[in-house]
Amino acid sequence: MGQSFERYQKRRLISSYFSVVLSISLVLFLLGVLGVLVINTKKLGDHFKEQIKITVFLRDNAKKVEISQLQQSLALAPYTKEAVFISKEDAAEQLREDIEEDFLGFLGYNPLKNAIDLSLLAAYVSPEEISEIVADLSAKSFVAEVAYDQPLVNLLNDNIKKISFWILVISSVMTFIAVLLINASIRLALYSNRFIIKTMQMVGATKQFIRKPFMATNIKLGIIGAFVALSGIGSLMAYLDFVFPSLGLLNDPITLGIVALGVFLLGAVIAGISTFFAAQRFLNLRTAELY
Repeated sequence: MGQSFERYQKRRLISSYFSVVLSISLVLFLLGVLGVLVINTKKLGDHFKEQIKITVFLRDNAKKVEISQLQQSLALAPYTKEAVFISKEDAAEQLREDIEEDFLGFLGYNPLKNAIDLSLLAAYVSPEEISEIVADLSAKSFVAEVAYDQPLVNLLNDNIKKISFWILVISSVMTFIAVLLINASIRLALYSNRFIIKTMQMVGATKQFIRKPFMATNIKLGIIGAFVALSGIGSLMAYLDFVFPSLGLLNDPITLGIVALGVFLLGAVIAGISTFFAAQRFLNLRTAELY
């Protein structure tokens, strides 16, 4: 009889631990995926920003040394990702391929100009920064015109701000929900031990002495749940990187390490804090209120 009861207690304890680990791992998995999404949303936004080009059209009388110096200075500028010189002959050949028509033979001359295509780093793709760069380039005497798609820049920046705002809101809500779910799971697990807690208190054990083993156990469960969640996140990332290699999801180990550390700390910290307050609640109950 005693052995069967002991086996029943062990099964109930294991079931309680399993439910806590499962709930923690599922919640942390969702938070981790959301964290990766936040990071890659920024990377995706930066990728689109860096596709915008500023074209510097050069006058026909511009000297080769002036063009070379301008290209070199742009290549070394802090805002430049890439500066590529495109001759009028190369531009004409590209245009001929695009329109599939020999417009040079029809016109009798090449109306295009030598140009430098300037790609900016994402941090400098804003209306204010680009206006300053364009003004500086336009002031040069051998520059005929500086052109870029201003409406596209404004639209891109506005949309990225909106997306970032809503992702921040969703992240905050998800974090709040995660805390509530983990707290509820731990409170439910402690609820089954409320009589043990009260008995220990009645025989003279201090609150700190009673809380300590429960906190240690649940922090360990939180860490185990974090490892389970990280395994799931790693598997998902590896699969997505295999299916969509162009996204480069695994190309930034430092950022991914920060996400992993965040998931690990969340599992341990939330479990510890939730256990503290749940145990404190049962410690403060009167014996009659335990039923």
